[in-house]
Amino acid sequence: MRGKTAEDLKLLDLLDPVAEAVGYEIVRLRLMGGERNQRRLQIMAERPLLEDGTGGDMNVEDCAKLSRAVSEVLDAADPISGEYTLEVSSPGVDRPLTRLKDFDTYEGYEARLELDRLAEGRKRFRGVLAGVEGDQVAIDLEGEEETALVPFAWIVEAKLVLTDELMKRGAQTRAARLESDEQQTSE
Repeated sequence: MRGKTAEDLKLLDLLDPVAEAVGYEIVRLRLMGGERNQRRLQIMAERPLLEDGTGGDMNVEDCAKLSRAVSEVLDAADPISGEYTLEVSSPGVDRPLTRLKDFDTYEGYEARLELDRLAEGRKRFRGVLAGVEGDQVAIDLEGEEETALVPFAWIVEAKLVLTDELMKRGAQTRAARLESDEQQTSE
């Protein structure tokens, strides 16, 4: 889910080490557009989540830093034919969930899942994330008594639902980041 196409996956192989070297993780990468339209390489990234719960966010300076690092490698390797625009951003509060660990990190928050096949007669599900069991995502679905287990490999799209609780978490993350930045500049 971090990349949709074979070209996306090749770019992830090239750019993951670059992002990690400058202190970030790529959440999602998409190369969009075709022959007629100028292509757009969209990278969503974040700081790794630390054991103390800090990290996991990106500010404008972080985006610029990652953009410069990625641009150098893209210019040297030239893996994309033709012109393209590079966009680097944070995943945002109602972020996509693209890695198995994301479903653990956001346990207790509401999410929407879309599968590549029918399960229980449908492809789309909405519920509260209940963590991960092996390679399966646990989710408490609306109107169901038991927690459903969905194989991660079946999920083609997953996203957090914007709720007051999620907004509060986002505000707390930003506040912790600002406090951490202030402490570092005063030292």
